[in-house]
Amino acid sequence: MISDKKCYSNFTEFLLIGFSDFHYKHQLSIFLFFCSAYIFTLLGNGLIIITVTQNSRLHTPMYFFLRNLSFLEVCSITVTVPKAMHIFLSETKSISLLGCAFQMQTFLLMGVSECLFLAVMAFDRYVAICNPLRYTSVMSHKTCFYLTSGSWVVGCFVSFGLTSSTFSVACCNSNHILHFFCDITPVLNLACVNTFNNELFVFIVCTLVVVIPFLAILCSYMNILYSIGLIHSAQGRHKAFSTCGSHLVSVILFYGTAMIIHFRMRSQGSAGNDRMIAPVFCILIPAINPLIYSLRNKDVKQSVRKLLHDINADSNTR
Repeated sequence: MISDKKCYSNFTEFLLIGFSDFHYKHQLSIFLFFCSAYIFTLLGNGLIIITVTQNSRLHTPMYFFLRNLSFLEVCSITVTVPKAMHIFLSETKSISLLGCAFQMQTFLLMGVSECLFLAVMAFDRYVAICNPLRYTSVMSHKTCFYLTSGSWVVGCFVSFGLTSSTFSVACCNSNHILHFFCDITPVLNLACVNTFNNELFVFIVCTLVVVIPFLAILCSYMNILYSIGLIHSAQGRHKAFSTCGSHLVSVILFYGTAMIIHFRMRSQGSAGNDRMIAPVFCILIPAINPLIYSLRNKDVKQSVRKLLHDINADSNTR
């Protein structure tokens, strides 16, 4: 996976310190938070995936993208949280070098893909509200497939480039990562050489990956707000707002935390700060997204109720 061998010659494994310097009671609280959030994420996003798949009324571009977003959230949290919980319970807190590189690249793949995917969802809402008569022709099955596949492909290339750049430095200061998973900044902090070029590359790529989709989302919503302002009926405006509200909340949470994490200048204590902010990005957002999208969406709520009713009816007949 990683072509440069410089890190390989120094360490064969890393130690994920995570929150091991915290008091035992605090560690227990964090573990319970991680565990409950992970279970809630699997149940909530899994329920959305099953509901959209089972209900033919939800086989539209908007719910196709919502199902893919839920799948991304499940993959993203699964990359980091199970290993973090294992670290809490285990005396050995090690992760192999290849395992660390794989975790970093997979996590970045999910993060970059979600950045692009949120922009795709904004474009879908833009077409639906600003060009409703052309919506079916523009957002065809082929278009949806290409937009989704493109997000994954770009995510693969970007994550590979970032991971390769991170692991191309000589990590000889220590093999103790002050984080609960292998992220870019904590790994670069282990370097015993000047990492300015690596950090500059990471900063430029992250800026492009975050800012360009965010600007696309901003442009989409400016046009959406303008179009909503032209709607005369209060009911029509409310319906238009309700279809965008959930996505807008998700965008603010995701991009807000992403910008805080990645656009801070690297400092001596940045890795320690990252491990405090990262749970919001890695754990809290995937956990609450099902609530954001289901509580504000009447179709999803009705479909979930119907699915749960059918499951309950089937269990009672057996």
